[in-house]
Amino acid sequence: MRKPIDELMPYRAKNVNDVKKTSVSGLAQVNKIKITPANSNTRILSGAQSFSYGHNSYGSGNKGLETSRVGDPLNLGLNSDRLRYQMVERLKQKGITDSRVLAAMLAVPRHIFVDQGLASRAYDDAALPIGFSQTISQPWVVSRMLSVVCEGCSPQKVLEIGTGCGYQAAVMAQLFPVVYSIERINGLHEMAKGYLRDLRLVSRVRLSFGDGMLGLPAYAPFDAIVIAAAGMEIPGALLYQLAIGGRLIAPEGTNNQKLVLIERTGDNSWDRSELEAVRFVPLRSGIQS
Repeated sequence: MRKPIDELMPYRAKNVNDVKKTSVSGLAQVNKIKITPANSNTRILSGAQSFSYGHNSYGSGNKGLETSRVGDPLNLGLNSDRLRYQMVERLKQKGITDSRVLAAMLAVPRHIFVDQGLASRAYDDAALPIGFSQTISQPWVVSRMLSVVCEGCSPQKVLEIGTGCGYQAAVMAQLFPVVYSIERINGLHEMAKGYLRDLRLVSRVRLSFGDGMLGLPAYAPFDAIVIAAAGMEIPGALLYQLAIGGRLIAPEGTNNQKLVLIERTGDNSWDRSELEAVRFVPLRSGIQS
């Protein structure tokens, strides 16, 4: 049974105690910890369904996205179907089984979102630099976070905190009818807008430039919130923008980070579960023009 976040006080956390080991949804072991709403926030620094190549049997019916960009780096556009297939096979071997998520990962050409000098590594299961001291997240981490928020449900309206280059938002657009994404660094916001335009996804991902820690209250509540950067506390503003029954997933911590799943159970109640250890760049407040 998940432990509740009780006596919720926005933007303030208590000392954590009463930790016990348990098993959740077939995962090895996760810690269940009682907390208040302000418990964490970051982007990665390092870090079975049937499938027939050439035919998407993952169940979503998604086809690979076409790009309007001229001259894909290293002609990867010619090979990316095969490379994406190999990437998805590796994700399956590492425990990703949600057919919807696998289909979404297969549909999005990751090489479009990285610098030409790194294009040959685009389908490695690794985080890669995208400038501004930020990274494009490791494919396994993207697929893991999205699998968690999709488990046993079909979120309709979701919010991403930390657009970065736009890769994860593009994957989310294959999964969810309505995607909002906010980025605090203007250079990355413009970069993501360009990449999503190339993939003809601008109308499906609603991008905002602003402070992600404040969320987008005008468009709340959200069925799911995915935070792509880590801090010591999850902003209370984001917890209150989560729909009742909705899920928020985020990395939490500084030196020793873990993925944290928070589920809203009522007007002032949340459950929290700890998942795997990860390593993200820090979540920061404010904007950078």
